Amino acid sequence: MRVLVVGTGGMAENHAAAFAAMDGVELVAGVDTRAEPLAAFCARHRIGRGFASVSEALDWGGFDAVTNVTPDAAHYATVMPFLAAGKHVLCEKPLATNAVQAGAMADAAAQAGVVNMVNLSYRNVAALQRAAVLVRDGAIGRVRHFEASYLQSWLVQPAWGEWRTEAQWLWRLSSAHGSNGVLGDVGIHILDFATFVAGQAAAEVSCRLATFDKAEGGRIGEYVLNANDSATMQLVLEGGAIGTVTATRFASGHLNDLSLRIHGDAGGLEVTFINNVSRLRACVGADLQGAVWRDVDCPAVPTIYARFIAAVRGQGAAVPDFARGAALQRLVDRAGESAGRGCVSLTV
Repeated sequence: MRVLVVGTGGMAENHAAAFAAMDGVELVAGVDTRAEPLAAFCARHRIGRGFASVSEALDWGGFDAVTNVTPDAAHYATVMPFLAAGKHVLCEKPLATNAVQAGAMADAAAQAGVVNMVNLSYRNVAALQRAAVLVRDGAIGRVRHFEASYLQSWLVQPAWGEWRTEAQWLWRLSSAHGSNGVLGDVGIHILDFATFVAGQAAAEVSCRLATFDKAEGGRIGEYVLNANDSATMQLVLEGGAIGTVTATRFASGHLNDLSLRIHGDAGGLEVTFINNVSRLRACVGADLQGAVWRDVDCPAVPTIYARFIAAVRGQGAAVPDFARGAALQRLVDRAGESAGRGCVSLTV
């Protein structure tokens, strides 16, 4: 299978390495408007062709599937031509920067009849997948309450790089550069994390956002640092359960940690992904009386990259798809609207 890589920034390295390691998969070309990064990326990954635009790549046409790793604000413009050309597409999250564009992408993908997937990378967490199965099978009964958090600390220490001087981080802090802040960047992950396990969509959301002072005058060079840094949300699920979802880049002591506690009328589960290690604990059945929590074995799951290739080959389901990405973007948009209206509760 011939794969085209669109966008050659940091995350593209993960995509390229994953696809190159698969039997029968070949990275045949890269696309980037920046000539030097494109050339360097293609050289590192032994990719024979590079194109300065999507239209040039489509004119060539020697590929079967696309992995889109462009910045968030470029997803819509770069994905839609590939769908129109009947190409299978894996797109980085968020699917788009607003629900209108995300919905149009989902509709176009459905009409094209191609494999379409969005990289909600924490679907690769074994504990998450096992927890979703347990909830679906009734292990905790009817879901009543949940608490979910995504904690990062890259604004208080440079473990991932120096954000004050590196464009790959600065753009994430500026709405003018296409960022929807922590809400759109990692909030979308923890919203998926919670609602996927619960097996229910959100029916209502209220949200508060905060942007903290990070530089004199609120800017560094061309970057106005106005995107939100922390988000707290309250959700009501379709089945009536309520819960909280939080996300921040100011969680000192947490590099990149996700957690979910979900409780039903017959038991509870705790899912954690801390320091790249996933863990699932359960309190169900006879353990409820003594509040005993036990570890649950969780089999490894294929990566999003493997699932995408399998789906293109007709060997697996294309999930999460663009429809899921569009639904999450609508939830994010409504959360942002709630924050702008004084944290009122809005239907989704």
